[in-house]
Amino acid sequence: MPCYSGFFVMQLLQFFPMPLLKRPTAFNDPDWIFELKYDGYRSLAVIEHGRAQLLSRNGHPFASFSELGKQIAAALPNVRAVIDGEICSLDRRGRPQFKNLLFRRGNPPCFFAFDLLTCDGKDLRTERQAVIV
Repeated sequence: MPCYSGFFVMQLLQFFPMPLLKRPTAFNDPDWIFELKYDGYRSLAVIEHGRAQLLSRNGHPFASFSELGKQIAAALPNVRAVIDGEICSLDRRGRPQFKNLLFRRGNPPCFFAFDLLTCDGKDLRTERQAVIV
């Protein structure tokens, strides 16, 4: 069952996780923030009214990760936000293991947040890097 209101859904339709871009070689640029590849499912965490739902890049709910959504909501109980991130499963050494995530084995899944897109009704896409860093 979705945790967000109809109005919030209309706002949500404007957000898409940033697609990955393959490059033939590594590059370094001070205007870019680089992220590790976590080898999981890219997801938007939609948090509202004490509940959180994880949505795929196509806007479909990740129903099998509802417990992770509950953990995110518990960690951010009074927040209304959209967070771009990735659902992962880490092994005992802290390394991502996609097969463990796929087959629901090993450690419980976790959520790595990349971007805070909105918070309490404010669109942060133009200033989110300052907020996150």
